Amino acid sequence: MEKFALALLFAVAAAAPASAAELPPRKAGLWEMKTTVSSGRTITMQQCVDAKTDETIQASAAASAQHDCSKRDVQKSGNTITIDSVCSMAGKPRAAHTVITGSFDSAYVMTITREAEDASSRVINIEAKWLGPCAADQKPGDTIMPNGTKMNVLEMKRPGGAGAPGAPAAPPQH
Repeated sequence: MEKFALALLFAVAAAAPASAAELPPRKAGLWEMKTTVSSGRTITMQQCVDAKTDETIQASAAASAQHDCSKRDVQKSGNTITIDSVCSMAGKPRAAHTVITGSFDSAYVMTITREAEDASSRVINIEAKWLGPCAADQKPGDTIMPNGTKMNVLEMKRPGGAGAPGAPAAPPQH
């Protein structure tokens, strides 16, 4: 389950790549993200963010999109953002349609419909809600996985970083 959750965390981060100018930053604090995939599998993670963390995550996704995507069209209307993209995955182009509704201050829903290799659709639905301030022992970037393991998505980029997989697990946060 942990490998699935980690893979899903990175897939979701890159699923709707947009620059910081295209997506507003999430409100600083602790966010819960309930992710459901087409198969019905659901995982729930929590992430402590601040403005810099969101900017870094979005910049990383945008850099990947700039390199891997031949098309990205972003439209805003009220509290809805729609992103249509065509990106290369494993050397093959894949289309994705992403709809984000709600508020980045309290709760939003992101639905990503991606074309699969067999031309069927795969859907990832993310329900995110702001829970309040981060706990005293959390820092921006800390992500609590479904099994209670804490890793820091910002430190994972550094070899041997404290939040890297294999680092000591933190007790579950409730």
